[in-house]
Amino acid sequence: MSVPGLDEVESAARTELDGKFAAREVALTTSRTLIRTSANAIRALHRGEIERAEDLMEQGSALLDEARLACRDHPDVLHAGFVSDAAKEYAEARLTAALSSGRRIPLPAEIGVEAAPYLNGLGEAVGELRRRLLDLLRKGELEQAEETLVAMVEVLDLLASLDYPDGMTGGLRRTTDVARALIERSRADLTTTVVQERLRADLQRHLGS
Repeated sequence: MSVPGLDEVESAARTELDGKFAAREVALTTSRTLIRTSANAIRALHRGEIERAEDLMEQGSALLDEARLACRDHPDVLHAGFVSDAAKEYAEARLTAALSSGRRIPLPAEIGVEAAPYLNGLGEAVGELRRRLLDLLRKGELEQAEETLVAMVEVLDLLASLDYPDGMTGGLRRTTDVARALIERSRADLTTTVVQERLRADLQRHLGS
């Protein structure tokens, strides 16, 4: 090259960017796998396959660690978005498992997820609880359905209380709005079912009298 030092610039740039690109490829591939694994864990939870769900969530934890390890020297890649999206899906699986079983929900640090993806995962877990509620209504398990609705409302109350800019929370306000709409639909479904059940019981008593 005729410009003095330009070849050294190219070498320095390639060294840095090659490392960043390699980290990005590992993190991207691992994040995609983590999203699939988390979705499979949630499906297993809904099917009652608790042991399989736990195994999948353990795999998810290892995948999240792998993605972060690949980006340890490249924080800009780590915070590019796709790792946080995968962490959100993983948090959703962990939180759905806890909320569905009535166990204490884990803290963000306990599952290795930062606050913003954790909270968005918590908000999306409301949608999974709605699915659980509908399953319970179909089975006639009204008491458990009511307990599920209470859990959904308590999660919403927490999310709605966190009034921070969307840039800090990863768009939590929209997640909260979606959760609120799902809860209102769930409340209507539960109320309708309870009223129908009371009418059915009253009719049976009337016919039996």
